[in-house]
Amino acid sequence: MHHFQYRDGYLFAEDVDITALADEIGTPFYVYSEATLRRHIRVFQKAFASSNALVAYAVKANSNLAVLKVLASEGAGADVVSGGELQRALKAGVAPEKIVFSGVAKTADEINAALDAGIYQLNVESEPELERIAQIAQARGIAAPIALRVNPDIAAGGHEKISTGKSEDKFGIAWSDARALYAKAGAMPGISVKGVDVHIGSQIADLAPFEAAFQKVTTLIADLRADGCAIERLDLGGGLGISYGEGEAPPHPDAYARMIRRVTEPLDVRLIFEPGRMIAGNAGILVSRVIYVKVGEKRRFLIIDAGMNDLMRPALYDAWHDIWPVANRDAPTTIYDVVGPVCESSDCFAKERTLPELRDGDLIAIMSAGAYGASQTSEYNSRPLIPEVLVSGDAHAIIRKRPSFDEMIAGEVTPAWLD
Repeated sequence: MHHFQYRDGYLFAEDVDITALADEIGTPFYVYSEATLRRHIRVFQKAFASSNALVAYAVKANSNLAVLKVLASEGAGADVVSGGELQRALKAGVAPEKIVFSGVAKTADEINAALDAGIYQLNVESEPELERIAQIAQARGIAAPIALRVNPDIAAGGHEKISTGKSEDKFGIAWSDARALYAKAGAMPGISVKGVDVHIGSQIADLAPFEAAFQKVTTLIADLRADGCAIERLDLGGGLGISYGEGEAPPHPDAYARMIRRVTEPLDVRLIFEPGRMIAGNAGILVSRVIYVKVGEKRRFLIIDAGMNDLMRPALYDAWHDIWPVANRDAPTTIYDVVGPVCESSDCFAKERTLPELRDGDLIAIMSAGAYGASQTSEYNSRPLIPEVLVSGDAHAIIRKRPSFDEMIAGEVTPAWLD
């Protein structure tokens, strides 16, 4: 569910007119609905209300400070994968005891920052990382709370580039090595073993791979406890899919929760979840303006002012996003390739998409762009980052401004010999 709807033929975000917003701000830009963000985090939290679970929002999905503040005000924690994301979470008011630090390559500076902050848990991805954390924590005279991320070798995810739980993926500890590494960790000064972590991928639309992975982990926990390792936490990651269109119907969080309770209740562990896309995905749209309608020899192109640097998902993952006209007038349909201005053939948002006939200057909304949209943007082709806007009822605020060209290049310096 989201709060983007038509009123008298024009698209609104909650009570804010998208057309008026485009006239005020200029295109392209992102719009997020605060009501949708709050509804989604509440639905997920309610599904696990009886479990004393930690819901740690995956900051990588959408890391804007205003978005993080909204979720922090709902009691959400944060799953971070870099020192920068850790700083964002803390600045947004997320309590350190609700922060978990994931990611495959934590640096010494990042480990120290996590320990300085007193976060809840470091999710360890390799034996060398475990050794580095132990060395740093021991030198500080403390014990770092950790879980080892285990790789269950289970395929899942809507695209190979967002699958993280197969044996050939870079993530996690090999299943066959897990018990030995837990035994090593338990004997290391500077390490306090707290739990097990598993995450198998993203945009998963079927509960079966989740259940297979989680069942496998319950067996591991039983083995670890038999080895004398006290496991008190189980981090089940994120990955629950959303509907991007095309008739997708991913599982509801309630169904997900029922499956997890069935699998994990005998373990008596505190559950940790890292939802990102499920919270932010359908809470945001990308608004763009048609620059030209180009009739080619074999295709009709709708050329818009947003590019792949503004929304990478279609180019990176062949991802589908529904596309809505902002003015929903009665018009015949036409088949378009919807493309941007970036000098790459991959700068394409949709191929052979049936849409109402559109003209130069018309506005479109690329739906379900709240996750992995703005957080993946770049300045490729020297295109400035685009604004982000948060709406709440009939109010709106620019929560990231569009930089000028001079602001975009302010950090660049030419050496004296070139002057």
